[in-house]
Amino acid sequence: MNAFYTFIRDHLQALAASHLLPQPFEYEFVINALLCALLIGPLLGVLGSMVMIKRMAFFSQAVGNAAMTGVAIGVLIGESYTSPYLSMFGFCVLFALTLKYTQHRTTLSNDTLIGVFLSISLAVGASLLLFVSAKINTHVMESVLFGSILAVDHTDMNVLLIVTATCALVGLPLYNSILLASLNPSLAHARGVPVRVVEYLFVVLVTLVTVACLKIIGAVLVEALLLIPAAAARNVSRSLPGLVTLAILIATFACVFGILAPMQYQIPVPTGGAIVIIAALVFVVTAVIRASTSRFRGASV
Repeated sequence: MNAFYTFIRDHLQALAASHLLPQPFEYEFVINALLCALLIGPLLGVLGSMVMIKRMAFFSQAVGNAAMTGVAIGVLIGESYTSPYLSMFGFCVLFALTLKYTQHRTTLSNDTLIGVFLSISLAVGASLLLFVSAKINTHVMESVLFGSILAVDHTDMNVLLIVTATCALVGLPLYNSILLASLNPSLAHARGVPVRVVEYLFVVLVTLVTVACLKIIGAVLVEALLLIPAAAARNVSRSLPGLVTLAILIATFACVFGILAPMQYQIPVPTGGAIVIIAALVFVVTAVIRASTSRFRGASV
């Protein structure tokens, strides 16, 4: 895959040198980040729509913040502190599955239970990070929390590509089942859909995407980019396919321009923050369109 990345990078840098592309395309790390953005956008658009339908926004926030604990565990077991993916994926998947399992076996409301798990995870993560602080660069935690295009390398791109392929191979064939289980679990069960299995599978997919996106968006803001494009799309959509398609376009647009705009206009804003701000601006525009256009007013997807 490295040869493929080099091929694309060389061609884009040549176009930038010829002034056919903006100056940021001359830098390798910008091209790496943009390639990641082209994968992240469709992923977040599709999964974000489902997260919104299933009302799991707070869940994705908890998983993102749990990654901090995963980083600390990775440092403790000897993983590279710049890319502790084994520990992040392992801990976050375990965290998400345990949370989902507990949801089915308690009378507590979902937001209360997620808040409890989130608090425990943050407490454990903060304690472990303090313990390993001598072994870890503070910039690593900044990239996990807020995202950093400077931190994206070929390893991150390969991980994101693998996660994208996994989501496509597993999620697309089961998309209708996941959707039916989200909208009407009783009907899904009557039609032979293994609702509980589908729910756990969806939780794993959301977790994989959340962790894979941390280097670009950051743990603090990954929930926002899962939710805002889908919410913006819902403002001006009259069908579910339209909602998903528009969410993909908005998420991809926000990722690409959130990476390029701060560099092009020399704005001192973190990548994750810029991406979410652009997505939020799109949400405001679609909200105004919905409020002022009778075609969308009252429509619900």
